[in-house]
Amino acid sequence: ALSYGHNSWELSIQVDQREGDEGMKFKLRVKGDLHIGGLMLKLVEKIKAPQDWSDHAIWWEKKSCWLLKTHWTLDKYGVQADADLRYTPQHKPLCIQLPNMKTIKLPVSFSCVVFKTVAEICKALNIRRSEELSLLKPPDDPKKKKKKDKGTESAFDDILNMDMAGGIYSLGLYSKTMTPTYDPDSGSPASSTSLWFGENPMMACQPNLPPEELAKLYKPLTLEDKAAINAGWLDSSRSLMEQGIQENDRLLLRFKYHSFFDLNPKYDAVRITQLYEQARWAILLEEIDCTEEEMLMFASLQYHICKLTLSTEPLTNSSEPEIDEVEAALSNLESTLEGRNADKILEDITDIPKLEDTLKLFRPKRLTLKPYKEYWFVFRDTTISYYKNKESANKEPIEQLHLRGCEVIPDVNVTEKKFGLKLLLPTADGMNEIYIRCDNETQYSKWKAACMLASKGKTMAYSSYRTEVKKIQSFLQMKSLAPPPGQAAPDVESMEMNAECFVSPRYAKKYKTKQLTTRILEALHNISQLSLMEAKMRFIQAWQSLPEFGIKYYIVRFRGSKKDELLGISYNKLIRIDMSTGLPVTTWRFSNMKQWNVNWEIKQVTIEFDQSVSIAFSCQSCDCKVVHEYIGGYIFLSTRSKDQNETLREELFHKLTGGQD
Repeated sequence: ALSYGHNSWELSIQVDQREGDEGMKFKLRVKGDLHIGGLMLKLVEKIKAPQDWSDHAIWWEKKSCWLLKTHWTLDKYGVQADADLRYTPQHKPLCIQLPNMKTIKLPVSFSCVVFKTVAEICKALNIRRSEELSLLKPPDDPKKKKKKDKGTESAFDDILNMDMAGGIYSLGLYSKTMTPTYDPDSGSPASSTSLWFGENPMMACQPNLPPEELAKLYKPLTLEDKAAINAGWLDSSRSLMEQGIQENDRLLLRFKYHSFFDLNPKYDAVRITQLYEQARWAILLEEIDCTEEEMLMFASLQYHICKLTLSTEPLTNSSEPEIDEVEAALSNLESTLEGRNADKILEDITDIPKLEDTLKLFRPKRLTLKPYKEYWFVFRDTTISYYKNKESANKEPIEQLHLRGCEVIPDVNVTEKKFGLKLLLPTADGMNEIYIRCDNETQYSKWKAACMLASKGKTMAYSSYRTEVKKIQSFLQMKSLAPPPGQAAPDVESMEMNAECFVSPRYAKKYKTKQLTTRILEALHNISQLSLMEAKMRFIQAWQSLPEFGIKYYIVRFRGSKKDELLGISYNKLIRIDMSTGLPVTTWRFSNMKQWNVNWEIKQVTIEFDQSVSIAFSCQSCDCKVVHEYIGGYIFLSTRSKDQNETLREELFHKLTGGQD
């Protein structure tokens, strides 16, 4: 040993083989000035096993980091004799549950940042715009820890093994429970899975689960529960391995940012299907609230999609003829995303719509016996003024409502002809509630669209006003459950599927199966002409129209406050929510945001808005990096255009979400 001189030392390295092979431990004599590349070379010479080591790299367990800079020396990394290093494959199998609840096993990189790993997964699955998705740790299930009851095995426990070489098509692994439980022609159980999945399980919709299976998955979630789930998003700027993820662990792949860019049926069959599936599960498991009427509309769309999926021969999806109509539906969807440049101000002043009408108003805070009272309403710019009647409209208004920054919440039941709007107006001490009632669909669509634009600081002079009116009208039309006059009652026997599969367990309990079947079939007349792709798009659009759409909750403590509150993060705003009532207290829009930063020592996020408004909060339910990345991620997504350089985009993403500026 003396011949080595005093500055060499022994380093032990564990070598992991590919899965299934036993690992080996080696000891090497090294000096601190040896670089990592040289260390790996020495190691491979010593192993003597002829094998492709190109995917292997060195992992330092104790420091939880990869030694990927091969030109760095051991000294520079601070590696000393006590370091336990592992020479291990960078790509390892990961079990990934897709939005459609199917789990696949895929080799992915455990050494690059999660942003890149997600891009790699999406590429393998053929999902564009991977920046909208991310990986979520499943919440700990206390029930599973006690003992695995044989009875609770879910239909989702089957794993489809996707070795990159084998591709997606080894379909033999689908569980029996996931095949349709009937054959539409004979009514006998169907055995062929290919019927459902065509050639590609990512593209076809999954059959609905039997109600008893669905009931096992359903647990009512409080806002605090939701905050606990949202704490599980992985950090996009660190690798899987650095975040304690082991090979064969299970993670959920989900659309994290609810801002879907450039959805196009020509290229996005898988993306649209998975988006539809994520929306469908959110509604079936009541992760998002909707009214009973909406639940039935979603049920009829699911039933329609199920029927079409069953009757579509494999692979005819790709040649759907009605791409043009779908694209028209899509351009609609696009214009709803904020930050769109397409929204221009109308040149011709005579084109700007005027809104004035007799509407009913109700203020819950004022003690009146007659709840709704009629007034003459005039909408100008971003303000509503109301008067005693039309004649007094040239005098001072009774009150002016300034809508910039307000929340617009629908209060609608089309079947019962109730068309109301609830406005939450920002005031110094929280939100002021006002209810407005319209007479009919047309009036409601115009006023709601105007209120929505005004809340963003836009007037009806913007071209998006008309699109918004049309969108609201088509949504109302889909929701109308009353059968057209003269139409015979639907034949309950004609629905060859169990109606309870299509609604959340709470609604399944509420109705007799026959009632539910009738209502779903009645709702079907609005949508029965839609193609498969259009029906999925409509479902996604309807999901986007729900008031709670895209809001993710976190428990925070605002600067100067002694109690925990909720922070809702949506694609265009932040919402401060009272924990006990669940109602919004204040909202701040991203479009008014000037800058934000994180003080990592005290784990506090500070945000400055226009008009010298500034807020600061610390995160109670998760690391503040999670919240910081959510906000930065949305800002990043609003900068997208169709022809951008991918690598620059990734740098910008890390710059906006990393917090180390």
